[in-house]
Amino acid sequence: MDDDAEHRDHLEGEAEDGEAEDDDGEDGEAEDGDREDGRGAGAGLDRRRFLGAAAGGAAGLALGTVAGCDSTGGAGEVSGGTPTPDPSAGGTDRSAADAAERKRPGSPDWRIRSVGPPEAVEGYTDRVSVLPGEEFGLYVSTTAPGFRVSAYRIGWYGGAQARLVWRSARIAGHAQRRPLLIAATRTVRTDWDRTAAVRTDGWPEGAYLLRLDAENGHQRYVPLIVRSASAAGRTVLMHAPATWQAYNLWGGSSLYEGNDGAYATRSFAVSFDRPYDKSGAEKFLVYERALVVLAERLGIPLAYTTGADVHLAPSVLRDATAAVSLGHDEYWTPEQRLHVTRARDAGTNLAFLGANTCFRRIRLEKGSTGAVRTVVCYKTAYRDDPYLEAHPEMATTDFRVPPAADPESSLTGVLYEGFPTDAPYVVHQADHWLFAGTGVKRGESFDHLVGVEYDRVTPGQPAPARLEIVAHSPLVCKGRAGHADSAYYTVPSGAGVFASGTMRWVEGLMAGTRENGRNHGLDARTGAFVTRTTENVLRAFAKGPAGRTMPEPRDNVRSVYGDTATA
Repeated sequence: MDDDAEHRDHLEGEAEDGEAEDDDGEDGEAEDGDREDGRGAGAGLDRRRFLGAAAGGAAGLALGTVAGCDSTGGAGEVSGGTPTPDPSAGGTDRSAADAAERKRPGSPDWRIRSVGPPEAVEGYTDRVSVLPGEEFGLYVSTTAPGFRVSAYRIGWYGGAQARLVWRSARIAGHAQRRPLLIAATRTVRTDWDRTAAVRTDGWPEGAYLLRLDAENGHQRYVPLIVRSASAAGRTVLMHAPATWQAYNLWGGSSLYEGNDGAYATRSFAVSFDRPYDKSGAEKFLVYERALVVLAERLGIPLAYTTGADVHLAPSVLRDATAAVSLGHDEYWTPEQRLHVTRARDAGTNLAFLGANTCFRRIRLEKGSTGAVRTVVCYKTAYRDDPYLEAHPEMATTDFRVPPAADPESSLTGVLYEGFPTDAPYVVHQADHWLFAGTGVKRGESFDHLVGVEYDRVTPGQPAPARLEIVAHSPLVCKGRAGHADSAYYTVPSGAGVFASGTMRWVEGLMAGTRENGRNHGLDARTGAFVTRTTENVLRAFAKGPAGRTMPEPRDNVRSVYGDTATA
């Protein structure tokens, strides 16, 4: 597509993302047409909905560690309690730590009550992830005289969805300098003073939201992953900060548009040295949170990492039972893709619970501290990248585009086709183990579950052998008829690979709960279906190579699509 068309399309997709929360940060109320309705549930559908129980002077600290609360349980402090076993330990100690963490009481008040104007309070960390016990720098700008930081770990916690792990003392606040614009790459970057250094002693591995609570009454999130040193014997959740950053419009520019809103003035590189826009964690909240909550509720052994960490250290996936790519995971380095592919070929199951996954080829650049701080993707202007002259194989454009074309379907089994669309999800192989316990029949559909972006099996493109299409959903995108596909395959190592083929899969876990704004019209019946199917995937994949324990895929691509690539 042409540059302007790509820009317009992604603006439409971003508008849909924005339905997750109202502008003031409160959970959106469902519109009349979207209200939960018990009618129409298919026979045998598990009506349990896992989110249903949820409750609606900096310079003086620049070089020091912020003092957290003690364990006395006083006002404004984190309660103490029984010490948790060391989460960094292996074997039974690690399992005991996980079990103890999951039994702890949650903190239903983790949500933001008021975002306020952009300058009210906002911040970022100097690392996208840390190991437990490591330190990170926190950079905050606020119009308030002071603020506190609360670290919430996302999980099930009896339906609360988060637990307060740490809270800072009061920190003096001030407004930081205006951002810089690096002209060569149109990169927005801050040059802020570090507000505080925070140690993560005693923080269990997991996905965290740091909530900034300013004295002006406004709040923002700062996401942080406390990653696992090892995923051996565990299902590793692979968070996508490169994609979060690609869409981040803080300061006026992203990889999609510049200050004037045009694709032609977009950034070629985006920096982690700036806050995220909106609530501060929009992509995590919409596309990742619900899967974390479900996986924690199931009690399967989990590990946490990011795509950037997989890029840097393939050992993070060694001996993992499964690796899960979440709802919007578009931007990958070739190294990340190679390391995930090798993990699959060594027996690690893969689940791609979104669409448009592994679509853009990017370069990650480190900052002065050695941490990853920049995402580079020139897209259609890749020939303008000075790096390309010495590295001709590293064009930062779509993986499927020359030079070095390598369509993502060889890994995911499906190929990104387009957006925007909104269509029912249609079950094709109702007897597949993925759908066990749902009671679905062939041809049964779930309104609005396919969208806003979608993937399909595309004959003629690289794909694994014995690929089984388990859902085949007719749709119309930009006036053209097509299909979205969910697919499953296995490889000789025994690893199983599932791709949902729709970007709304993780959002579907929240369907009917009002946990995700207007929910695109997704209802409780759809939520029950997606939840049970996802449970089936996670439980089967947690047992080891699915090709050795579950029925083999039935190659049905030709019977579905015939001998041509047309839909």
